[in-house]
Amino acid sequence: MILIDNTVLSNFALTHHPDSIQHAFFEDVGTTEQVFHELEQGVQLGRLSEYPWTWLQRLHLTEAETVRFCQFLKHLGEGESSCLAVAVNRAYKIATDDKDARQWAVRLAIPHTGILGVLAMLVKQGTITLLEGNTCLRQMIERGYHSSIQKIDVLVTS
Repeated sequence: MILIDNTVLSNFALTHHPDSIQHAFFEDVGTTEQVFHELEQGVQLGRLSEYPWTWLQRLHLTEAETVRFCQFLKHLGEGESSCLAVAVNRAYKIATDDKDARQWAVRLAIPHTGILGVLAMLVKQGTITLLEGNTCLRQMIERGYHSSIQKIDVLVTS
């Protein structure tokens, strides 16, 4: 399973492409209750539109994961902390664009990707075209996403 954090979910939601995330992966896609809470806060603040997310599995933390979650909270937000706690315990992958969460994933040997990786996978699989992928990235950047690249061309040709 791959766990998707709020940064990835909300950026795809802002470009009206939240469903495309599920098509990028061959494994099941899910997230934690903490991430859903962050999404709901985004809706309440008017930053995100209401979306049902019916295809996204909701995971509850076990007792052991809750202990780890509390340890990660010293360094990260609730969504990232919960995703990392579950990923470590259940040997899952994560999708996050949070720099600190990605550094923890590297330290803990958790396979990870982010928005750029998801877009590249969608293009490579033929789910979206390169033009659609670049348009989606441009829209995310216009809405505040900080990307290291302006186009995903280099990611899909390598």
